[in-house]
Amino acid sequence: MTNNKKRVMVAMSGGVDSAVAAALLQKDGYEVIGGTMCFSTAGGSASGGSLFDEEAADNRKRPSCCGISGIEDARKTANTLGIKHYVFSFGTVLEDKVIKNFCSEYLAGRTPNPCVKCNQFLKFNLLLRKARELSCDYLATGHYVKLCYNRLKHKYLLKKAKDSQKDQSYFLYAIKKEVLPYLIFPLGKYTKEEVRRLARNFNLPVSDKPGSQEICFIPNDDYRSFISGRIGKEIVPGALIHIDGRVIGKHQGIPFYTIGQRRALGGGYAAPLYVVKIDAKKNVIVLGGQKDTCAQGLIADNLNFLMGLPLKKIIAIGAKIRYNHREVKSRLIPINKDSVRIEFSLPQRAVTPGQSVVFYQKDTVLGGGIIRESIN
Repeated sequence: MTNNKKRVMVAMSGGVDSAVAAALLQKDGYEVIGGTMCFSTAGGSASGGSLFDEEAADNRKRPSCCGISGIEDARKTANTLGIKHYVFSFGTVLEDKVIKNFCSEYLAGRTPNPCVKCNQFLKFNLLLRKARELSCDYLATGHYVKLCYNRLKHKYLLKKAKDSQKDQSYFLYAIKKEVLPYLIFPLGKYTKEEVRRLARNFNLPVSDKPGSQEICFIPNDDYRSFISGRIGKEIVPGALIHIDGRVIGKHQGIPFYTIGQRRALGGGYAAPLYVVKIDAKKNVIVLGGQKDTCAQGLIADNLNFLMGLPLKKIIAIGAKIRYNHREVKSRLIPINKDSVRIEFSLPQRAVTPGQSVVFYQKDTVLGGGIIRESIN
């Protein structure tokens, strides 16, 4: 290793994207090490040894990104590349920063986004600190996003990836602008198909491993069972109310519903009914037609601006209210330093409190916040 050779830790989940990120950085001349976040509370160390006993070996059918299979796949990739591999036990932090929020938000009638919280508190905070403690200059991940330095503005800009179908900039708006100089996103200029081909060219053992869209701490992708096991005693049935005020049924508990959800109900209604409002204080779910799920705008708080703002004037933006939702032309109107009003150019369906709204100008992420309420 030469004195000027940069050292980078790659957050390795055991999947193909992070594996290719590591291989590309190694090819580019970086000294690469791998770091895997373990979310088990069974213990562990930053050594690369086995973290689990046989009895705990993925009996809960966790998604492969944080179970023993994911850790072993990351280790196999590290061995193939000839790099050191470290495993960090983040189970306690996941519980405190992500899981508790996940449960309390659902209980309050809101729909949280745990991936945003994980990126904010674990990956681009705690894991970055671990990388720095191991004398790394950078932390890299397999996210599909670009990071560019604007010399005129003297700022790092987070931008959408080349592959619009895989772009993950939505999930990264909440990280602090101060950490951007220490991050690398090698996959931003590639499509998923190109990454698969690169994985095969590098002879990586995970080249054909399928991707996962599951929440990493939810066994079997069943969030209702997970929440019931955590806060079941606090979940009580209540009234289903039509938007015209009539009681038309009974719901099974506030956490089991989200805005825009379609319910198969009796009662002779000619058109389908959707969840249009969740009132946790009164323990009621309000149902209406599809048109009743549309909103003209929203109020957001818990703001984070990657451009070094907050804003003090009205600006034109593109707003994205869910990861898989099409961006809509909007106006961002500052209310105070902690909240903004977003007015859509076209009504949007299922604006959901608790979800993130992300602000764009062309392909650049300005920032985002948490949806507090919709505006009709």
